[in-house]
Amino acid sequence: MGGKITKIFNILITGALMCLIMVSVGTVLVRGLPLVVAQMREPELIFSLKLSLFTSLVSTAMCLLVAVPVAYTLSRYRLPGQGIIASIIRIPLTMPPIVSGVCLLLFFGTTVFGEALSRIGMNFIFTVPGIIIAQFFVNVPSLITVLKAAMENIDVRLEYVARTLGCNSLEAFLRVDLPLMRKNIVAGLILTWGKAIGEFGAVLMVAGATRFRTEILPTSIYLNMATGDMNAVMASTSILIMIGIISLVAFELLAGENWERTRAL
Repeated sequence: MGGKITKIFNILITGALMCLIMVSVGTVLVRGLPLVVAQMREPELIFSLKLSLFTSLVSTAMCLLVAVPVAYTLSRYRLPGQGIIASIIRIPLTMPPIVSGVCLLLFFGTTVFGEALSRIGMNFIFTVPGIIIAQFFVNVPSLITVLKAAMENIDVRLEYVARTLGCNSLEAFLRVDLPLMRKNIVAGLILTWGKAIGEFGAVLMVAGATRFRTEILPTSIYLNMATGDMNAVMASTSILIMIGIISLVAFELLAGENWERTRAL
């Protein structure tokens, strides 16, 4: 009897959570989607959408370039203090994005390194590069975590076999590891891109929210909410929700297929 009551309780809690999510998100989509077409004629929405796509794609590419070698290092090498190294890399995951933004703001705005970059024309404060670096800083630890887990599921003996056949370590990675984790990489990139395009707190601290300069979709929502332009808010919000849903579906399909294949092996 107790087990049946527990089951009913768990199902009710699950159903209540689903209803909360579906009703709240659905309310926005019902009101916002009809406004998207009309708002797409507005230069501000077009600008923020283009800048969002550009910065999120660039930051995602940067995440990939950094995450692959770092994940390989953490999964294949035995380094002194490896647990500490992994924990340090994951610190941005534990901080609110706005705190990450404050850290970056102080780093690029007040340190000798930041001042040196500014002298050679590399400005990150209140600029588009600041948006990219904020998105990168917040999202790269999660991609490293995904790729590290994927690499740890690959039998290292396969690399050893490739090396006995004449491959060096790089060739073994490219010919053995990379094909086996291809879907994990794609799934991780989709998730990273979906998070990057919706990043707000860190971006606001580093790049600010200046119309037609550093205005991406999340900051556009912030600016238009402050001025009471709810049509623009609903349109931008609906676009971000649809991007998030599409990214989540693509991620689940790739991750689920990869999991089934791994379990079959």
